[in-house]
Amino acid sequence: MLQTTFSPMRTMDPFADMRRMQSAMNRLFDGTRTAGQPATYPAVNFWAGENSVLMTSELPGLTEDNIELTVQDTTLSIRANFPEPETGDDLVWHRRERVEGAFLRTIELPFRVDPERVDARFENGVLTVEMQRPDADKPKHIKIKAS
Repeated sequence: MLQTTFSPMRTMDPFADMRRMQSAMNRLFDGTRTAGQPATYPAVNFWAGENSVLMTSELPGLTEDNIELTVQDTTLSIRANFPEPETGDDLVWHRRERVEGAFLRTIELPFRVDPERVDARFENGVLTVEMQRPDADKPKHIKIKAS
């Protein structure tokens, strides 16, 4: 016969299993994270053409003055610092998911870019950077002559 005992000192939390399941589902559907690894921030999109590469990145809460962008050879670096939100002594965080503090993201480009021909724009929280390939590095089309 199985006997169970109830301890009055132990309180039951009927929502504990639901919170564990929600946490597991969040990890499952968060495509920017892998198990046990922090997300790479900021997320970027790249499009490469024959003569240039275009990058976009969402950086909400920043201004163009908060962002430092550097390009050298085949490397692009984005550095910024998110200010910590102001809170009062009477506030307690309920959930804290937004990025804060400094970050540096360095990305390898598919080819060298000309640092003198980089166009960077920041509009509505989206950084767009278009980088041109140096003329000397562009593929040369060779015309084949018939003999």
